Amino acid sequence: MPSSHVSPVRLLNELDHLRLRRLVPPRGATGPLAGLLDMADLVLPQDMPPDVATMRSRLLLETLPGGEQRTYTLSYPEEADPARGDLSVLSPAGASLLGLTVGSEARWQSLDGQHHAVRLLDILYQPEAAGAWAR
Repeated sequence: MPSSHVSPVRLLNELDHLRLRRLVPPRGATGPLAGLLDMADLVLPQDMPPDVATMRSRLLLETLPGGEQRTYTLSYPEEADPARGDLSVLSPAGASLLGLTVGSEARWQSLDGQHHAVRLLDILYQPEAAGAWAR
């Protein structure tokens, strides 16, 4: 298994970046997603490495501490359904997962003030790797 680390630089595909930019206020806005969009390294969708969490990726996560494994899909807000495991990228958890690489850790504070951490164990499905990035 890859070593654990918090990923300092995140990769986003250019198409997701454009779509997500429309969801957040203009540059200069605060918040985890706005900051990520401003700082991310961009690549063409077809050049995205298969070990990076992208929009609509199905992710196998391990809670820290504890080790409970859960599967979630990183979703656009209109597709989000937490009961089905579809996390909105606008949520603190969703924003922390975008651009994460396998083996990395994500940390966030939920709206109720609780701190959470997970490790990305695997990417079960990534649209770019499947050639389905255009939708």
